[in-house]
Amino acid sequence: MAHSIETVAIIGAGMAGLSCAAQLAAAGKTVVILDKGRGPGGRMAARRAEIAGETVGFDHGAQFFTARDPSFKEAVREWQELGVVAPWPAAGDDAFVGTPGMNGPIRAMGSALGVEWGTRIEKLHRDGERWKLETGDKSFTADAIVCAVPAEQASVLLAEVAPGLAAAASQVQSAPCWAVMAAFEQKLGIEADCLRDPEAGISWAARNSAKPERNGEECWVLHASPERSREVLDLPKEEVAEILLADFFTQTGAAPAVPIHLTAHRWLYAMAEPVAGEPARYDADKRIGIAGDYLHSPRVEGAFLSGRALAAKMLG
Repeated sequence: MAHSIETVAIIGAGMAGLSCAAQLAAAGKTVVILDKGRGPGGRMAARRAEIAGETVGFDHGAQFFTARDPSFKEAVREWQELGVVAPWPAAGDDAFVGTPGMNGPIRAMGSALGVEWGTRIEKLHRDGERWKLETGDKSFTADAIVCAVPAEQASVLLAEVAPGLAAAASQVQSAPCWAVMAAFEQKLGIEADCLRDPEAGISWAARNSAKPERNGEECWVLHASPERSREVLDLPKEEVAEILLADFFTQTGAAPAVPIHLTAHRWLYAMAEPVAGEPARYDADKRIGIAGDYLHSPRVEGAFLSGRALAAKMLG
């Protein structure tokens, strides 16, 4: 007789992991959510900085999201009622952003479910009928495991205990992205609040301070294209920030301005090319599943739907 699932350990508290956790918890399962990060966000992260005596947030990962699937639309409506998302027409008629930062919905979901932040799972192994998850100094046990981290990390973590799932994750190719966060004393001579050009070195630029509930006088986030990011992939972040800011001014034709704040962040796994097949994978014999946008579509909605799909598989 199969061992019943009552406790599920979820590795990764991004959109996929939390949407899966919410469904499992609603079905009466006990969920233990573990994330190596210091706080909510993942690729929906927001970075804070002190600028001219003011705490300013930058959305340096995902810039906005859209809602098309009925279940995701319903979730977005609930987040709007909670005040953690808002429309952002500058990016499109159907565009939304988290408030007061992109991690708004992640923070709300994580708070409702409870997350063990700063917990990096280093090893998985069976302990009788249950799973044991180990960090450097503590361990957790569960009947089943959800691995909702980027594909490259999932393939390493699951290589020994679930080689089939690890192999599926290892097929994924993710493009890197350097993100630059810049603040200026005065408004730049650029009318639009967001600029998109997939063929250019700076493929996306947004006036972050123009998003709903943001602060800061003139704050921009720049995303380099995958090609440009690879060209400067291993340079120091200070050097990358200067290079890409110069690219931005050249590309837009705006008069160069000296920033009062400038930094950069490297996303090694920014955009995944999805693996064909099911939107989530579950090994019922081993009681391990994987979820993420790399199994559905490289969007916030894709991660949400993948997590839901995995929960449905686990609940039978």
